[in-house]
Amino acid sequence: MFRHVVMFQWAEGIDETHVDATTAAFDALPAKIDVLRSYVHGPDAGVSDGNFDYVVVADVDSPEDFATYRDHPDHQALVGEFIAGKVTARSAVQYQVG
Repeated sequence: MFRHVVMFQWAEGIDETHVDATTAAFDALPAKIDVLRSYVHGPDAGVSDGNFDYVVVADVDSPEDFATYRDHPDHQALVGEFIAGKVTARSAVQYQVG
């Protein structure tokens, strides 16, 4: 299995309505992108200072499947509408699991 983890720091002024809409958009992706084997995401629980605000963890079968997810039009539309221009920091890693 191949795992993608991405974390975001929201920009100033991003409110709970936007976070809720982003969460709903992420919720819809697994039904649209068949290479996703496991897909979990959500806002930081707020128990430690200095954390990122939001995380997405996507499991796929291979690096090629990750590229399919990354480049999928529905994923790109989500990034364009809910992420691009709305975060001050982003950090990601992809790695082989098992």
